[in-house]
Amino acid sequence: MTDEKYMQLAYQEAQKAFDADEVPVGAIVVIQHKIIARAHNQVELLNDSTAHAEILALTSAYNSLGSKYLPDATLYVTTEPCLMCSGALYWSKIGRIVFGAYDDKNGYRKVAGKNNPFHPKTLLTGGVMEEECSALMKSFFKKKR
Repeated sequence: MTDEKYMQLAYQEAQKAFDADEVPVGAIVVIQHKIIARAHNQVELLNDSTAHAEILALTSAYNSLGSKYLPDATLYVTTEPCLMCSGALYWSKIGRIVFGAYDDKNGYRKVAGKNNPFHPKTLLTGGVMEEECSALMKSFFKKKR
């Protein structure tokens, strides 16, 4: 499967968050073409500001593998990770991160700038399905206003 196909699955998770009135971010973790974790934001449901899709997907992946590191995994997430999630991803030693929409307001780049907050071996790809992921986010906040 391609990055776009996996991002479509992460987008489906984001749609679940949207439908549950959560900020629409979805994530999946893939190892050797097998999805080992899926998650979407559950901040409101769990009353937990750390219940971001990336954090929940990482926890599920750790439990699935019985490991605290994910060097062979790829995280697909619909929005650029925030600084909190970037820290968790750093410690996961994840092999690759693929994200959809850029987030100039809350994404890691706002604070980290040109500094890479991820593990030195982590590969990063941004802008996969950017338009679709961005449109879902804009639709959510337009509905809120």
